[in-house]
Amino acid sequence: MIYSLNGKILEKGTDRVVIECAGVGYEVRVPLSAASALPAQGAQATLYTFLNVSENDISLFGFLTAADRQMFRLLTGVSGVGPKVGLAILSALSCDRVALAISAGDAKAFTAASGVGPKLGQRIVLELKDKVGKGLVGEVTAGDLAPAAPVGGAAQAVAALCALGYNQSEAAQAITRLDPSLPVEELVRLALRSMAGKVR
Repeated sequence: MIYSLNGKILEKGTDRVVIECAGVGYEVRVPLSAASALPAQGAQATLYTFLNVSENDISLFGFLTAADRQMFRLLTGVSGVGPKVGLAILSALSCDRVALAISAGDAKAFTAASGVGPKLGQRIVLELKDKVGKGLVGEVTAGDLAPAAPVGGAAQAVAALCALGYNQSEAAQAITRLDPSLPVEELVRLALRSMAGKVR
């Protein structure tokens, strides 16, 4: 398993980059959001990677954060979601948005990604809802020994509201209406204010 790469960007496209590390150039497939956020050719960059080995292919996928990589692993663990579709989802939706869509049961959000229809969107929500609802998005998968990586503040805020007695759906809907860049404590405070009187 190649955990991460740190080196010079030799080539950069919309969905792939080539990073040179210790004299070796690694071709890495990345979400559109990562490609646009990476520095220009010739600059240093770090990517958290996932090596996918199939019968006919060995591909390296790269992400800006460990949380994005963990979300990719969760998504590709869903029946019918391969690496190509997982990458398409993370190109269309941020990691936080994916977590919120799953928590809120918003299967339609996933149809914004290429290759995802209504049925697959519903399957993603059904298979991952318990994991996201219990705050497991940032935790390691069964076969991974790497340290847990936290998902963004929005998902943490949803988990905090659930712990306070709100159900998953209403907590996610309340957080979705707020700015996800706010600190977790502020998100929880504002969500509690908007849901005043709904405590279980």
